[in-house]
Amino acid sequence: MPEREPILYVEPLPSSRQWVSQNLAISRTKAVTYVQSLFPIFTWIYRYNWTWFLGDMVAGVTVGVVVIPQGMAYAKLAQLPPEFGLYSSFVGCALYFMFATSKDITIGPVAVMSTLMGNILHDVLPHLPQYKDTPWVIAGCMSLVLGCIVTALGLLRLGFIVDFIPLPAIAAFMTGSALNIAMGQIPTLMGNNSVKGFNTRDPTYLVFGNFFKYIKHCNLNAAVGLTSLFLLYAIRAGCKYSARRWPKREKLFFFISTLRTAFVILLYTLISFLVNRNHRTSPKFSILGVVPRGFKHMQVPTVNSDILSAVAGKLPSAIIVLIIEHISISKSFGRINNYTINPNQELIAIGITNIFGPFFGAYPATGSFSRTAIKSKAGVRTPLAGVITACIVVIAIYALPPVFFYISNALLAAVIIHAVGDLVSTPTAIKMFWRISPFEFVIFWAGVLVSVFSSIDNGIYTTVAASAALLLFRIAKAQGKFVGTVRVVYDQPLAATSSYPESRDIFVPLDHSDGSNPSVTPQHPQGGIFIYRLNEGYLYPNAVYFTDHMTAEVTARTRPGVANPYGSLGNRPWNDPGPRHKDDADVDMSLPVLRAIILDFNGVSNVDITSIQNLVDVRQQLDRYADRAVSWHFAGVKSPWIRRALVAGGFGSSNAATRTVFSVATVGALEHKGDQLLSDVKNANSQGRLLSDEEFISDSFTSTQDKPGVANSTSFDTLNLPILSTDHPFFHIDLDEALKAAKL
Repeated sequence: MPEREPILYVEPLPSSRQWVSQNLAISRTKAVTYVQSLFPIFTWIYRYNWTWFLGDMVAGVTVGVVVIPQGMAYAKLAQLPPEFGLYSSFVGCALYFMFATSKDITIGPVAVMSTLMGNILHDVLPHLPQYKDTPWVIAGCMSLVLGCIVTALGLLRLGFIVDFIPLPAIAAFMTGSALNIAMGQIPTLMGNNSVKGFNTRDPTYLVFGNFFKYIKHCNLNAAVGLTSLFLLYAIRAGCKYSARRWPKREKLFFFISTLRTAFVILLYTLISFLVNRNHRTSPKFSILGVVPRGFKHMQVPTVNSDILSAVAGKLPSAIIVLIIEHISISKSFGRINNYTINPNQELIAIGITNIFGPFFGAYPATGSFSRTAIKSKAGVRTPLAGVITACIVVIAIYALPPVFFYISNALLAAVIIHAVGDLVSTPTAIKMFWRISPFEFVIFWAGVLVSVFSSIDNGIYTTVAASAALLLFRIAKAQGKFVGTVRVVYDQPLAATSSYPESRDIFVPLDHSDGSNPSVTPQHPQGGIFIYRLNEGYLYPNAVYFTDHMTAEVTARTRPGVANPYGSLGNRPWNDPGPRHKDDADVDMSLPVLRAIILDFNGVSNVDITSIQNLVDVRQQLDRYADRAVSWHFAGVKSPWIRRALVAGGFGSSNAATRTVFSVATVGALEHKGDQLLSDVKNANSQGRLLSDEEFISDSFTSTQDKPGVANSTSFDTLNLPILSTDHPFFHIDLDEALKAAKL
């Protein structure tokens, strides 16, 4: 069969208009999809059934029993009356289900956010004395502002910013906060918190020291607090042991363990009632006191310049706490229960909750780890379980205030300490940090220590800033590797018979930095060819670092094209080392002259103007050094936009290039009449488009008998089409192709 001319393929480079139309253009379909995504409830509510309802009922009631005492305890952490914890619990549970993408998460008051809110009130109330008796006004304003900011982040689809906060930073924040909260509650647990001059809002180490300084002032509260704390841990340990001992009754022991807080509170409230019923005005130990019935603080939130200016500096830390605690918990339980959450929608959910919360008297709320774990294990089926929890909270708000009167403050401190104990990172987790990344291990401890010796706010800022600095350092100091070839075959040592297929070349670092067997020596390309692998995005922070390392190695392993390119001594740069008068005797003639650079771009996802300009400058530098035009080959370029940037920098082709290598794909053996198919394929490829199915079928299988002037003969061709654009022959599909092209 006569040899046919090669088929060319010209890739159309992307345009800015194309990018705008693909990424920014808003169509009616996109707008409808966006609006529908704001209300995930409509994707599942029509399928609701009795089986789901029973699971939601059990989970909702269980969480409701737990959230009532926790909510009141956390309100005390926020320096607010206990009823505000119930208000926050109600709003979080009642509103979340409409915007939720997680069935497990429970929004409401949490220990860390409550402590942060208490610290904020402690700092700003001296500057806002008009709100000394109504601190919930400031808390409501904070909730509204935080809700608006977080909702805006969700609507603008900026939920990805949460991914910039790594696990060690979150773990340090949770551990430091737990230690801070627990130490702050121990004086209340022991009864010496009311001593004049003892401020439990001081840094953790000061609270620890002052506790022992005033330990002689402990009173009957210690008996209530210590025994209740012991009982909480004893019930949990007993249930864990019993579940392992009798696995068939594991569910029963789970519910007993879950309801331990309610049981202990009821028991000690009964004891408190018996002890203090005749001493309501001067109880034997500290009790909660009067809790108003119903929603007594429903009002439009107060937002003014005085409050905003006072709390503005506290907003960043509050936003971080609000977001990372909720998103990290929801993602974790999504992975456990095999579903995916939408971070943007979750931001909208907690934002809406905090916007409407202050109208009911709520303060800032977010996802709770302990209650979410309980809800998940209780068998929740849908987010509607939150409505059932909200109903339980409403019943408590209207029916149980007389009972709340006798709840011991030491008992609530025990509940808080018991709850935050689970937030402390385990020794196993901390050991894992060290084994995976010692740098992040140091960041973890830095965050914990700053939280203990300064404040939770500063601990958050420390870990986030240190993690960001480490990320930037890793990007800026990312070092490429020179690679060589190793001929390999597949081997199956355990197989009954070993068959060795055709061998192939792989490319591994010359210095074995990837952990490859040091006994296997990669072959460096000969003839002045170098293969350099970039392991990170090639951007302005690391562009110079990459190319400096590459240039230093290339010049060390090659000789200059001309021994003395400067001519006279006066034209020689002042920093050029070596003999006073250079000649060929001063050059190691055994070294090759630089011929080609092959850049492995498989690990490069983005480039920018600075990095491309740096590459242009290095090309000019190496051309002068080699006294010739060094060819630059690129393998594994992943994006048309990267190819467009390289082409703009003058890469991808060369006027001096006359021969090259292309990888082609075999379309298959096609029966066709005449040359119509081949002609159409060539035209389509030269225009940068695909041949349509109709054209392909028509040209391949239509009989030519009806076409005048065409011989009635049948032939079979194997059609080979190039993978990459043929007008840029220095862009290659892989390193093997690039090396073959560089050797031509």
